[in-house]
Parts: sequence; C-alpha cells; structure tokens
Amino acid sequence: MAFAQIVSRYASLVKFSHTLFALPFALIGYTYALCFTDATFSVLLLIKVLAAMVLARNTAMGFNRYADRKIDALNPRTRTREIPSGVITPQRALLFVMVNAVGFMLVALWINLLAFILSPVALIVLLGYSLTKRFTAWCHVVLGLALGIAPVGAYIAVTGGIALFPVLLTGLVLTWCSGFDIIYALQDIAFDRSQALHSVPARFGVRGGLVVSMLLHLLTLYAVVVAGLYYGGGVLYWIGAAIFIGLLIFQHVIVTPHNLSKIGLAFGTTNGVASVMYALFTILDMGLR
Repeated sequence: MAFAQIVSRYASLVKFSHTLFALPFALIGYTYALCFTDATFSVLLLIKVLAAMVLARNTAMGFNRYADRKIDALNPRTRTREIPSGVITPQRALLFVMVNAVGFMLVALWINLLAFILSPVALIVLLGYSLTKRFTAWCHVVLGLALGIAPVGAYIAVTGGIALFPVLLTGLVLTWCSGFDIIYALQDIAFDRSQALHSVPARFGVRGGLVVSMLLHLLTLYAVVVAGLYYGGGVLYWIGAAIFIGLLIFQHVIVTPHNLSKIGLAFGTTNGVASVMYALFTILDMGLR
C-alpha cells in the first residue's frame, strides 16, 4: 500500500481537518505569550507546539474511534468509518493511539518541564472524553475542555508558566465547542436513546438541546468580550470577534427544531471558519501593537 494512501486513511480516522477547531486558539495563546512577556520567537519552539497539538489530537480522536468502534458499527451514520468498515483494524488503531500518546509526552518533555509534568493530565482529559457518553449527558463539556486546554498548553510551551488570558481562552473554547457539539449530537438522538448513550439532545430532546447550546454560546460571547477587554484588544480584535459571534448566531439560525438538514454546515464549515477568522484577527491585533 502506498505511503500516501496510509496517511490519508489515518488522517480520515482522526478527522484531521477538525484540527481547525483548537489549533487557531493554541496559536493565539502562543502569540500572546510572545507579545506580552519577554519571550522571544523561535521557529523550533513553534514546530514543537504544532507537533504537540497534532499528536495530542491524533491520540484523542484515534482513541475515540477505537473506543466507539462497536457503537459506530451499529449506527447507520457512522458504520462506514474506518474501523467498522475494516479499512483500519482495531489493533492498528490502538497502536496508532499509543504511538501518538508517547510522541506527545516526548515532545512535551522536549518543550519544558512543566509541559511534561502536565502532559499526563492532558492525556487523561483527551482520552477520558471518549468514555463520558456512557454515563453523563454533559459529555459535550468534557470535549470542550479537551479542546480548550490548547491555548494554555501553547502559553506554557513559550513561558513555562500559566497566565489568566489563556485560561479565559480555555473558557471560550469550552463553551463554544460544547455548544456546537450539542448541535452535532442532534443527529443521533434516536440512536443514542436506543443504546442507552448519554447526550444533552438525548436527555432534553431537539428543542431542549438547542436551548442548552444557545446558553453555552451566550457564555462564549461573554468570554470573547472579556478576553478582548482583558488584554486591551484593538480594532482588529473586535472585527474578528464580530465575525466569530456572527457565525455563532448563523449556526443557530440555520439549525432549528424543524430543520436539522444544515447540521453538517453548522458543525464543520461554520465553526472552522469562525475559529480561523477569530484567531487571524486576534493574532494580527496582538502582533501590530
């Protein structure tokens, strides 16, 4: 089998395109550390941060697919995924997870001591998310936390310490991702209930799920404003914030209790564009200060 084909299969396994959800916020945390501390730019350190992000996400998504392989095989929406369809064996998927987890910890050690010390904690959150749907409807919040630690991790990589601003970004990402993951889970209400799996939509229904998602995104809006005020964001920051908030509103306009056909657009495209635009304008704003 050609190397490119193998890479393509594993990239599909972990939905590599969804890296756009957390990576832009990691880059904001990285940029903030450079602009608001005495840290100096290093190409090598940037490569380390990007490598850690990719390895961490590969670990999380690979384990999610491995842990859910039997569930995915029963769900008509997911039975064509790589493991249920036989494209990748469970054993190879688990090996992929282990290699990426070890790689993540080694890169963390290469970055600095605090990053290495906290790397097992990060892995516990990243791997633990995949099990939460078996016992709590609030599994979406755990996913949000798993993605939300990215900006804190990037800041730690640069400075070897923790600051308030990247923690604010963690809260922003946590509520944002939790909210759109609830929208995504609307597709599986009947299946989740039939398999005794937990989610906000499975517990509260379509309308209730959308209400919870909206409330979480109101908290996201608050976090966007607080983050901008905290570091003294300029015009570019608020342009990016306005685009981000507008796209949050857009997904709630196109996904309604009576029309769930646009969930794919709301989940992938809209949120991917939102994160990239927010990060782009925020990084430019910080860099041009």
